[in-house]
Amino acid sequence: MHRNKELYQYFLDESWRLTEQWYDRLNKNKSSGVYASNDPAVIEQVKKQNNEFHQKFAQVFEIDKEPFLKEFEEWIIMVAQDEEHTRTPLHEIIREFHQTQDQYIDFISEFFDLHKDKYPSEEIKLIFRTVIDTMNFVIEWFTEEYNKFSQKKLKAQQELILELSTPVIALSEEIALLPLIGEIDTARAKILLEKTLEQCSKLGVKELLLDLSGVVVIDTAVAHQLFQLIDALALIGVKTSLSGIRPEVAQTAIQLGLTFNNISIHSSLANSINLIKFNEK
Repeated sequence: MHRNKELYQYFLDESWRLTEQWYDRLNKNKSSGVYASNDPAVIEQVKKQNNEFHQKFAQVFEIDKEPFLKEFEEWIIMVAQDEEHTRTPLHEIIREFHQTQDQYIDFISEFFDLHKDKYPSEEIKLIFRTVIDTMNFVIEWFTEEYNKFSQKKLKAQQELILELSTPVIALSEEIALLPLIGEIDTARAKILLEKTLEQCSKLGVKELLLDLSGVVVIDTAVAHQLFQLIDALALIGVKTSLSGIRPEVAQTAIQLGLTFNNISIHSSLANSINLIKFNEK
């Protein structure tokens, strides 16, 4: 950190000029996300965030490193998780950080022109170095928080998709259907086990029709987990019927040494449902 109260105050006094100058120079035709918005509320918000950045950055010339970083942390996390910024490509956000750095270089040069002969060349070099080093650190920090939040958001979306892809559908008071469609990997199989047990218990299911006709490929690990699901369902009093098992899936189960004892197996879902209707008569 390099303290300079005059420069700090100059930043504060001119922060809105910096903001308006930055926004006027923004190439909105080549931008997207938050920078291309025509919504007055979004424009006002991005200007406010930009101005807050100037005011917080100015403190590099006023306070020690630790409190400076503490002050900046709130802004970094807030903007990295801001809805409009999360819809903006990261390379465009970094580009605007670099634009702001260039803006600061010109701005500080202007400051020194107003205070000619007051600051020795070594101090001027140190101030410019402070700006460049701090901006580089902030860019790296922001990128880390932006990616961290993006990964967290992606994981939450994936978990939601997995949860929605394992719907237990009530056919009657005691009978339900679980149609499985598409690829089942170990992550989905884990969610499948957890959510199916939870939903069957909640619905009071006594028999579950597990239809595999939409599953084309299944590996040994997933096949094993499916049979674990059947065993777990039996422990909570749910009988499982399988339907639509493709030859390749059956072959995998046999290779694993898995048995179909005490499991009703039907060639198709239609046969399963017809058998239920027959038993109910």
